[in-house]
Amino acid sequence: MKGFLSFKPALAAIAMSALIINSVIAAEMEDTITVASTAFEHHGTTPLKYTAYGDNVSPQLTWSNLPAGTVQLALVMDDPIAPTPQPFVHWVAYNIPADAAEIPEGLTRDVRVTGVAGLDGMINGLNGLRQAGYFGPRPPQDGKLHAYHFRVYALDAALNLPEGLNKDQLLEAIDGHVLGTGMLMGHYERE
Repeated sequence: MKGFLSFKPALAAIAMSALIINSVIAAEMEDTITVASTAFEHHGTTPLKYTAYGDNVSPQLTWSNLPAGTVQLALVMDDPIAPTPQPFVHWVAYNIPADAAEIPEGLTRDVRVTGVAGLDGMINGLNGLRQAGYFGPRPPQDGKLHAYHFRVYALDAALNLPEGLNKDQLLEAIDGHVLGTGMLMGHYERE
């Protein structure tokens, strides 16, 4: 029995190393998923309608080229140019079925998405205001063109994550399950 117990620290170290390697691989993964919107083109200007200065409705999003074995999707929208220590988080969504065709424009901000074709089970996580759902661009009038990253993650399992996750908690929960990623970037500047 004593010999078996001496292997436990070694096994824990191996498991921890695997988690760290998976995290690094996911962070350095080349974008292979195509993420698009009818609202704006990649690197295009986000129309006022989709900002918190306008109607604050979420844009329509689609994805294609999902990797084989994709079971679920997750989404994070953030602004890395925001004058905060971390990118400001505008939207966190997860438990998105892989066979969903899109997220339609003006999606509900309810925690649990119901009654939307293909999105049953989707959860709106917590944005940077600690509220569920989409919060559109609202940069300060700082003379900077802000970038809004809509990043989609393809996952290898139906994780069925609980309500109330923020970006950090979501990324921790999907660590080791990311098969591929893709990003749509929109820009907005308050003039």
